[in-house]
Amino acid sequence: MAPWNTFVEGDNLAVLEMLAARGDRVDLVYIDPPYNTGNGFAYVDDIRGGAGLSRHEAWTAMMRPRLEAARQVMAPTGAIFVSIDDHEAAHLRLLLDDVFGEESFLAQVVVNLNAKGRQLGPGFATDHEYLLVYARDPRACVLQASSAEAVDPADFPLRHDDGRAYRRLPLRNTNKRFNPATAPTLHYPLHGDPDTGRVATTPFDGSVEIRPVFGDGRPAVWRWSAALVDERSGDLLCRRVQGKLGERVDVYQRDWLQPGRRKKLRTIWLAAEIGSTDTAVAELKELVGHVFESPKPTGLLRRILATMPDDVRVLDFFAGSGTTGHAVALANAADGGTRHCLSVNRPEPTRAGSNARAAGLATVADITRARLAAVAERVGGGFEEWPPVADAPVR
Repeated sequence: MAPWNTFVEGDNLAVLEMLAARGDRVDLVYIDPPYNTGNGFAYVDDIRGGAGLSRHEAWTAMMRPRLEAARQVMAPTGAIFVSIDDHEAAHLRLLLDDVFGEESFLAQVVVNLNAKGRQLGPGFATDHEYLLVYARDPRACVLQASSAEAVDPADFPLRHDDGRAYRRLPLRNTNKRFNPATAPTLHYPLHGDPDTGRVATTPFDGSVEIRPVFGDGRPAVWRWSAALVDERSGDLLCRRVQGKLGERVDVYQRDWLQPGRRKKLRTIWLAAEIGSTDTAVAELKELVGHVFESPKPTGLLRRILATMPDDVRVLDFFAGSGTTGHAVALANAADGGTRHCLSVNRPEPTRAGSNARAAGLATVADITRARLAAVAERVGGGFEEWPPVADAPVR
């Protein structure tokens, strides 16, 4: 059985080109590239005319071939998630539109990684970054923008006689764009008994006719067809309600809290849900020490993983501290999945005098390697390392 984590040291562009040449394909890409905060970044290309490029142009020139190469190794069903902050969010959005196509854009998620906000420096106390999400092919992508963890049992306060939890939803379509003029086949009478709760498409003893109406009395439509009502009448409930125009009889759906139920993810992810930079530092410290300044929390990556099937091939070619591989191991251990993560990082030197250097970790690749080895020992799933890959050829 293949290990859950594989690491390769080298320039990520060279590794991506190697994967493409081998015909390898991945299902999910997550990267946390340099944020271009004004400091130099290790991934530098010899771009013609590069001497005259602005800081943003140089960053984009570095990222473009890597994103194009990543697209080549992605399966048609795959998706890519890219973390970024305000320094390059606008330029990255345009770049991803160009590489993947505007039609492949899925979301721009606001990620709250610093609940207190950054108190140092001028201006606002920034407490968020972004996560840009694109499909390789929006028609084939298998990403589900939902999660079981987003479901709150408190939203289902009612109990059926058999013990199942549920909530009541109006069977009437509350969106006024849907009405007898726009959806005539969904405007039809139902029959119900508010004393027993029974609902049917045909009259029965004790029933009254019920037509869908908005609160102001104007005609509306049902959300279900008559055929679906016949098929799932046991999921419907007739009851008396007090409306603006007095008491009326209406029909509701019993919306069940079922095992495996998922809920659509919102586009703001809070630190309380996914962890923060502080919790990420603590996770890494427990494994290999405080050796990386701004790692991502595994909770962020586990939420991303939850949008894809549990056997995905994951690629992180700016692996840094190895959070993605750690999250893959945690997810597999939790749900029995068979995800695999390939982590890639260049051997850029750690800062002289840093905790990492003091711990004998001379490069960031050493940090990635040490964490993934510790994860394999602590969580399981195994760990393998490929031979180093030489830097990408000068273009």
